[in-house]
Amino acid sequence: MNFSKKSIQKDVIIALDFENSAITLDFLSQFVEHKPFVKIGMELFYAEGVEIVRLLKQQGHKIFLDLKLHDIPNTVKKAIASLSKFDVDMVNVHSSGGIDMMRAAREGLRQTDGGSPLLIAVTQLTSTSEDMMRSELLINASINQTIVHYALNAKTAELDGVVCSPLETAMIKEACGKDFLTVTPGIRLFENEKDDQVRITTSLQAGKNGSDLIVIGRPITQAKNPVEVYEKCRVDFLETVNK
Repeated sequence: MNFSKKSIQKDVIIALDFENSAITLDFLSQFVEHKPFVKIGMELFYAEGVEIVRLLKQQGHKIFLDLKLHDIPNTVKKAIASLSKFDVDMVNVHSSGGIDMMRAAREGLRQTDGGSPLLIAVTQLTSTSEDMMRSELLINASINQTIVHYALNAKTAELDGVVCSPLETAMIKEACGKDFLTVTPGIRLFENEKDDQVRITTSLQAGKNGSDLIVIGRPITQAKNPVEVYEKCRVDFLETVNK
């Protein structure tokens, strides 16, 4: 069986952090001319299950299924194989699960038919600060050293890339190569709009930093005109990365 990965171009992903499918579909109905790439995370997936995935695929959306798997290698291998059957475009695990776990996830995808989703690993959540990492997680290396090391582990495990903040994109590209994907949440319209995020920047700066895909939630989903904000972020990001 040949193993082929999904092909994804640089784009803006909207985080559909809604509590049910009705709200989700109402929100997406505003996007008439363009079907945005979307992220289905824990909140929506746990509320609606695989049906919301199937429905949004039928409507023509690319899907990043963001469930951040983190368990023993055998469990992750079987879980990721099941998730890939939903024809999503990208799935993820936690890099802190280790190289063996990430390799097991990759092996789970190799057992599937057709074009498999891209597999990426979360380095550190964008809500994580260096102080929190040291005091609560007892990690004494700097946050940048830790994130680059986790990214190198993901590359060793043959993953396609990582989730990181846009502030770490350049150093990860330098360590892992320009073709190693960086998927970056923590995008805000203005630098001073942090919400519960710590390591953030704008879509324009994320493009300058070399991000491949940016993930935007509340700045779009809670906007008075979500389509207008989405288009502005997309223009800022894509114009920058295409230069």
